Amino acid sequence: MLGSWRAYSEMFCHLRPLRRFCLKKILPPWLHCSRALSGAEAVNALRPFYFAVHPDFFGQYPREREVNENSLKRLSVYLENLQKPGLKSLKPTQLTFYIREKTAQNCPEGQESISASGFRAVRFTLHTSDLLSTVLYILNSCSLSVEHVQSLNTSVHSQPLKEATGMPDRPIKWHRSYYSFTGFKDPDEDLEHVPKVGTTLTSWLGINGKNAVKKLKNSLPLRKELDRLKNELSELLQLSDIRWQRGWGVAHRCSQLHSLSRLAQQNLEPLQNAKGCTIVFTDRSGMSALGHVMLGTMDVHHHWTRLFESLPSYFDLQRRMSALEDQISSLLGGIQVVYIEELQPALTLDEYYCLLDVFCSQLLRSRVPAPPHSLRGLQMVLSSDRYSPSLHELGHFNVPALSDPASLQSFMRAKAQQARENMTRRETLQQRSSLWRSYIKSPAFLADRWWIAAGDFWSSRCLTSTGCTSVCHTSILSCKMGTCASRGTGREKL
Repeated sequence: MLGSWRAYSEMFCHLRPLRRFCLKKILPPWLHCSRALSGAEAVNALRPFYFAVHPDFFGQYPREREVNENSLKRLSVYLENLQKPGLKSLKPTQLTFYIREKTAQNCPEGQESISASGFRAVRFTLHTSDLLSTVLYILNSCSLSVEHVQSLNTSVHSQPLKEATGMPDRPIKWHRSYYSFTGFKDPDEDLEHVPKVGTTLTSWLGINGKNAVKKLKNSLPLRKELDRLKNELSELLQLSDIRWQRGWGVAHRCSQLHSLSRLAQQNLEPLQNAKGCTIVFTDRSGMSALGHVMLGTMDVHHHWTRLFESLPSYFDLQRRMSALEDQISSLLGGIQVVYIEELQPALTLDEYYCLLDVFCSQLLRSRVPAPPHSLRGLQMVLSSDRYSPSLHELGHFNVPALSDPASLQSFMRAKAQQARENMTRRETLQQRSSLWRSYIKSPAFLADRWWIAAGDFWSSRCLTSTGCTSVCHTSILSCKMGTCASRGTGREKL
């Protein structure tokens, strides 16, 4: 049996070159070195065909529309079966499509005469076993171009030799253990030691400067509208200021002011209780620990009206809160109790009053005497956290509400001198910050172009008037004041 099989193979082995030669004559030359198409690529390659036969283009011709719709469903099933792994052969499928006459010129097989509706019927039978040959057969049957199929097959021109020799289509990245074992040099090792260039202010401004100017010009009408609404409401309600706790955009802020303006037109009397106050648009309604009227942006006018009506009771609570702060100050040697909004979590007036009440009650129960005026001139911030008391770099004490009074007083007396030094340094930086803000508002700031080149000096830290840290260009400011050694003689002081 084995001998007869060998004889049979030797008899027909001379036909193999002939078969390979015939395939090269029939199929396109680039098909022999191409890879298989994926499902997405097949759909993309059949776009001209779908455009020619899609049922949506046959709305006025129900018969042709129905034929194309049924054939497309069967074609979709055929293409899905081709992509299933392990499927060796498919049952031949005969399809009929109506296409426009211009698209169907010189169709090679199975065509009927042009119908009265102006469409031509094209019939063909699918018996292919892969996506690429199926796509080519469909396009050729409808006389559609197949050039774009070659462009989709990215390995046709760029990597035919690599695929023929079994070479990979992308560089191989070996693990470090491979280089350690073989002794070869890792090409990526030198790249890891190259220092990365950090982004400086100068380069960042160069990249984003034009875009920032464009956005600023586009937002100028909205900014003017925002200023107008803000001024009108401040004058109408006699407000101290209008602020926003979050970084909403200009359009969002304008809509909030429009909403408040409509409420003032509908019911002005409750809003007059906010005379002299600062209104802050935030996430919830109430009164903040600093006495600002908070308007929740998610609340409706009814909630805002109730808040404005209850402002007199909030003012009474605010007076009782001030009395508690004075009582705590007298029990701790004259230290001032402050609330720094930028360094503390946002608390309502009710929450902050409860915190003060708990701390004051604990001091009264302990009855630990404190030398009068021993801590006068210093500041403390009360919080609800559970940690030990500490001294902040800005000069104030961070005091938990549940601190032990005896340990707290001894800690404050030990750190009193250092706290005074920190506060002196803070006041100096506040003065520099004030000078800088005055300078950037002056015409001289726009006249001097050299400040853009000084971006590397813009990392110094300073303090604003409220005590919070913010970026301030103290090195550039010292140059403007004539104290920078790198600028030689310097300039006149502001």
